[in-house]
Amino acid sequence: MPTTAAVPRRPLSRGLQKGQQTRATILDAALGLASHVGLEGLSIGALAEVTGMSKSGVFAHFGSREELQISVVREYHSRFEEEVFFPAIRQPRGLPRLGALFENWIKRVSLELDSGCIYISGAVEFDDRPGPVRDALAGMVKAWQLALERAIRMAVDQGHLRPDCDPAQMLFELHGLILALHHDARFLRNPGAVERARRGFFRTVTDYAAPGAPMAALATAVAIRD
Repeated sequence: MPTTAAVPRRPLSRGLQKGQQTRATILDAALGLASHVGLEGLSIGALAEVTGMSKSGVFAHFGSREELQISVVREYHSRFEEEVFFPAIRQPRGLPRLGALFENWIKRVSLELDSGCIYISGAVEFDDRPGPVRDALAGMVKAWQLALERAIRMAVDQGHLRPDCDPAQMLFELHGLILALHHDARFLRNPGAVERARRGFFRTVTDYAAPGAPMAALATAVAIRD
């Protein structure tokens, strides 16, 4: 009996390909809209207007406003992984990888200052609103935090961070830096917020660092300026 891998895939029909392309186009527009008006600002009608489609055409691809919101959360998370997570895991385990994760995160937030981070804005919108959209959003944020905490644990295993380092506490402090960056740079428009976040990260790592940890390489990874 042939294995699953040996069975050739059937090419997608032109109709299915077109449907997937249309859905991707709608989703891209929805993500752009949500970054400015929030997930709660999304509606089938607003998206139909932005894309120049009929409401029934948009509805056919998502079925409901809730499914549209969840799809946007998933798409945002996918792009976040591509820009932040996957490039960083190519770095060696330990502080080089942890530094790359944080630096990529800072760069992502910096690019979103004129629009908004769906993780952060979504938390404000759905913090007290149980349901599938909140569950999807919280699940994506927890998945990212788990990846970051795993990188911290690897840094302990590599001997770059002290054995008594509390990964959950360090994660909490790093997340706090990102929230402060978003608040000061986006809301208060304070200059230098990005550099302050980088220095805050370096200082936090220094507090947990083991003797002989590659701090110079870490400073380079997060673009610390003299």
